[in-house]
Amino acid sequence: MSVPTTEPGLRERKKAATRLSLYEAAFRLALEHGPDRITVEAIADEAGVSRRTFSNYFANKEEALFYGDRLRMRQMADMVRARPPDEPAWAALSAAAAEFYGERGDLDPEWTARTRLIRRHPSLAAAQMQSFAAMEREIAAEVSGRLGRSDPRGVRARLISATFLVTLRVSLTVWLEHPADTTFWDLAGESLAEAGRGFA
Repeated sequence: MSVPTTEPGLRERKKAATRLSLYEAAFRLALEHGPDRITVEAIADEAGVSRRTFSNYFANKEEALFYGDRLRMRQMADMVRARPPDEPAWAALSAAAAEFYGERGDLDPEWTARTRLIRRHPSLAAAQMQSFAAMEREIAAEVSGRLGRSDPRGVRARLISATFLVTLRVSLTVWLEHPADTTFWDLAGESLAEAGRGFA
């Protein structure tokens, strides 16, 4: 009898590679020309695919630019899912964040550069909020599974998810303003411990 596997097939790997290639192309062009001056056609050309192929993966250039954030959050959600099932939700989120940033060290220069770029372009604010909302839903789904029947309406799961992500965003903002004072994770870890007191 064959053993089921969760490894993605060749088609899924190719799709993931194309999506990543489009994101990286969008990022490169945005850094070089500014996000307001790039087009979907330019991104597709940079990635070596057609305009139609781009549309199969992303609705617009903003969605492509924020794909890196979504990918990172999915990876963190997977780490939350792998935590012990009886671990409290906030503890699981904090431990997953520590593992996520611990594996990668401090923030990589590419992600830092992209974050600074977005902060300089208010036109991306709406797309950024949509990305944050999607990430919040993804984390809330993991938290909800841990809370179970104690949170029938999902209110606590959403509060925990929103607080977790806001804490990371505030930590990032402060760290970008004063990067020499500490590492991002040292700051974020302290902030998560402080914010988590309300969910202990």
